[in-house]
Amino acid sequence: MDYRNLLDHIYPPRCPICDRISDGGICDECKKELIYIGEDHCMICGKPLTGEQEEYCPDCKKRRHYFAAGRAVFSYQGQLRGSLYRLKYSGRKEYGYIFGEEMARYLGKWIMRLGISRIVPIPLHPSRKRQRGYNQAALMAREMGKLLDIPVDEKLLFRTKKTVAQKKLTGQQRKANLARAFEVRGEICPGERILLVDDIYTTGSTVDAASIALRRSAKCQIYVACTAIGG
Repeated sequence: MDYRNLLDHIYPPRCPICDRISDGGICDECKKELIYIGEDHCMICGKPLTGEQEEYCPDCKKRRHYFAAGRAVFSYQGQLRGSLYRLKYSGRKEYGYIFGEEMARYLGKWIMRLGISRIVPIPLHPSRKRQRGYNQAALMAREMGKLLDIPVDEKLLFRTKKTVAQKKLTGQQRKANLARAFEVRGEICPGERILLVDDIYTTGSTVDAASIALRRSAKCQIYVACTAIGG
């Protein structure tokens, strides 16, 4: 019995949305309440679209992104917001593995078609990681890598700048807040296809800043996978 199975035996797993005892994932009742992103999504960032003839969301029509394409599993609303808050700020580390599994299941075919060479989680600043005890994006990435059989590289990107919370800032402030926030500390082969993983996508400022750092190091293709997308 491995470590996680032992913990499940002592502390029965709970649904990350309603917190009731479950089979180890999101319970069936909560799945009915969550809003999964369907086929009508922005071809760049993955946000849901309202018009059938549209290809890009209003944000992607007016601004440049530095990644090739992104996808998310859920719309960032309802009880999911509270669940992701508990993951980040209330020590519910186990939620990261559950969401990583859901990302692999829902986005797996898309990811495999891309020919991804490695999965790279968006890093936390070292001081924030010490405070939290873990990086929620890394937990998701590990589970995705295990299920999709893709290497996970947690050392390629390093966060050099302790940024303020993005949710408090405007679009331009977010961009300035993240300027030169990431540094590449590893080798990237020209032409590599890298998948960045994060928990929430709103304006894309965080993954853009990470993409800029990666592309500054080598000519590569960057894709993005997130648990939830909103704003």
